[in-house]
Amino acid sequence: MSVLEVKDLRVSVETEQGTKEILKGVDLSIAEGEIHAIMGPNGSGKSTLAYTIAGHPKYHVEGGSVTLDGVEVLTMSVDERARAGLFLAMQYPVEIPGVTVSNFLRTAKTAIDGEAPALRPWLKEVKGAMSDLRMDKAFAERNVNEGFSGGEKKRHEILQLELLKPKFAILDETDSGLDVDALKVVSEGVNRAKDNTGLGLLLITHYTRILRYIKPDFVHVFVDGRVAEEGGPELADRLEDEGYDRYVSATGVA
Repeated sequence: MSVLEVKDLRVSVETEQGTKEILKGVDLSIAEGEIHAIMGPNGSGKSTLAYTIAGHPKYHVEGGSVTLDGVEVLTMSVDERARAGLFLAMQYPVEIPGVTVSNFLRTAKTAIDGEAPALRPWLKEVKGAMSDLRMDKAFAERNVNEGFSGGEKKRHEILQLELLKPKFAILDETDSGLDVDALKVVSEGVNRAKDNTGLGLLLITHYTRILRYIKPDFVHVFVDGRVAEEGGPELADRLEDEGYDRYVSATGVA
């Protein structure tokens, strides 16, 4: 069974005021097939955790480790992390002018698998996944995320997830900016990917509404760069009722 393990991860970032510590010793273990939800207030370090695992150069690892099946991830380049089986669905997907969705997807699949997928089965798979996500087939010939609505960008992220078949996926506030119908479609895509491949999921969110459709096995409360509490799905329900005030007060964060 594959395991993604974060141990005592400490991360800083450079600001105009100098070096700022963001993650202050994070421990987290995700096994294949598990869904972990990370919830917490703005500025608590949730996205920093996601981008550090993915390899964003803005974030400086001061200590700790991230391993995938016992192999250190932090020494890998971004493309090596992707080939090892890590996937990040971004909170703010970027536009790539001049690159069509169809070319982007096939190039990514080729890079990860080490060989190009057979064309006819691949096209059938892409069309099927787009249909499941209720994406018009014309999207395949549009430039990546260029002129896409927020919901269309998030569907495209989940389209990548379904087609690239990673071992572990980090979804960074995939629910932000989605109306109820789009949230249901996106959630169905995430659940479908998990059912088809058994991937492990790290789901970052502020709100519980996406957890109505993607049921977590574990919930972690993230405050001031640390995991403040852990529990099962019932913890998310409590956060819905009580919010984060008691955690923020305990840490002395304004």
